This record gives sequence, structure tokens and C-alpha cells, in this order.
Amino acid sequence: MTVYFTVTGTGFRYGQEFMEPNMAVRLVKEPDNEYDKEAVRVEMAGLGQVGYVANSVRTVIGDSFSAGRLYDKIGDSAGGKVLYVLPQGVLCTLDEEDLFQAADGESEWEEDGDPEEDGDPEEDGDPEEDGDPDDEGEWENTGNPDGDGEDLIF
Repeated sequence: MTVYFTVTGTGFRYGQEFMEPNMAVRLVKEPDNEYDKEAVRVEMAGLGQVGYVANSVRTVIGDSFSAGRLYDKIGDSAGGKVLYVLPQGVLCTLDEEDLFQAADGESEWEEDGDPEEDGDPEEDGDPEEDGDPDDEGEWENTGNPDGDGEDLIF
């Protein structure tokens, strides 16, 4: 699954004119940010901070995850790559290995996107069969932006 995010606020730093597809970016959570408790800073090697992950309907481009939607699906930091540089922001993709990180740093997901089996037949990763979807696992049916009828479960 490809996860998109938008970098915004680049005009307060270095601009975005120098950014090109495939350039690496690093996302870093800012839990102590006084303006946004779900703020995710975007950095580039050699420059430091270049912007933030967009967290407003006015700044999120296309099918991007907002910072709030992405915040609980990554560890303290994550990697990504620039996909497109557009006038209203920079569209990026998240490195898949950084998605769905558990507190211990181990991925909760296998490559096929299914939760790893822990040997308990009652818990096969299906939130409808596992009980309350709002338990520790924070399952959320987000629908599917591709419109192909399959729901994506996080």
C-alpha cells in the first residue's frame, strides 16, 4: 500500500524549487509542538527542517494522509521520498517499512499487509472477529480512496 503525504510550509525555510522527485525526506514527530500536538516535521539531509506534513484540508493534496492521520501509524520518525513538486505543496510517499511501527520498533504488519499471526486463533487480524475495534490496536476502517470496493483497515 502506498501512503502519500504533503509537505507544506516550505516557504518559511528554503522553498521547494530545489526539490526533485526521488529526493529523500525524513519525518520527525513533534509531540511538544505548542500549536499542533500531531505535528510532523519534515527534514532533508544537510538542511534540517524544510517544512511540515500538511494537517489541514486546505493544505493536504489529493489522496495524502494528513499529519493527524499519519501520526499514530509511524514511530517517532519515518522516511519518505519526494514524488511531485507542485505549486501548492510537495507530494511525497512514505517508506513502507516505516508504516505501522509498534512501540518496540518491530513491524506489526507482514509484507502482504496482514497482521502477523501470533498463534491465537481468536486473533487473526480481522477487527470484526477480534472484538472491539477501538482496543489497543486502534483499528479504523478508512474506506478506500482508490474506489475499487476494497476497504483499507488500519
